[in-house]
Amino acid sequence: MTVKVDLSRFDNAFYNPGRSFLVRTAWFFLGLPLLRSSMIPSSSFRRALLRFFGSEIGDGVVIKPGVRVKYPWNLKTGKHCWLGEDCWIDNLALVTLGDNVCLSQGVYLCTGNHDWADPAFGLITRPIQIEDGGWVAARASVGPGVVVGEGAIVGFGAVATTSVPAHEIHGGNPAVFLRRREISTDRSPRSKAIVSQAVGSGAGSARKS
Repeated sequence: MTVKVDLSRFDNAFYNPGRSFLVRTAWFFLGLPLLRSSMIPSSSFRRALLRFFGSEIGDGVVIKPGVRVKYPWNLKTGKHCWLGEDCWIDNLALVTLGDNVCLSQGVYLCTGNHDWADPAFGLITRPIQIEDGGWVAARASVGPGVVVGEGAIVGFGAVATTSVPAHEIHGGNPAVFLRRREISTDRSPRSKAIVSQAVGSGAGSARKS
């Protein structure tokens, strides 16, 4: 006998969102619209807003308009991270960013999934971690349980469903190894500017856009 999917049986009563209904309502109707507003250019305001709602946000974090965070209390960042326009941090589980992490425009971090073998399509949540110096390029997606290692890159438009080892560049759907990331120890100011422009136009420069 074939067992059919029956979404009427879906039950996520076990899931604890981490804050009361009142706090979640205040976030969705007040905090989130302020976070996303293009009328407020200030990263310092956005840092303060996220901290007020329970995020752990490091010093010098740049947060662009359009950033969406599901649950601020499930977000921890290190210092000097960049969150580009329209990033969607869908953090049913904890999302942790190390120092100097860049999330470019339109990045999607997804911590929730469904058990496809369950006829009730049960909810599964897993944390995401992006370690120091990691870069998730524009329009890329990172799935539940993925760790992006120190200095690793998830390339433009890539879909990372498995972890990316430190200092590796992965691209495609599903994302696969492309090459090692080699960071120069000696670049002139001019060459730095040229590389910054090239990377920004090709994969999304969260800081300068």
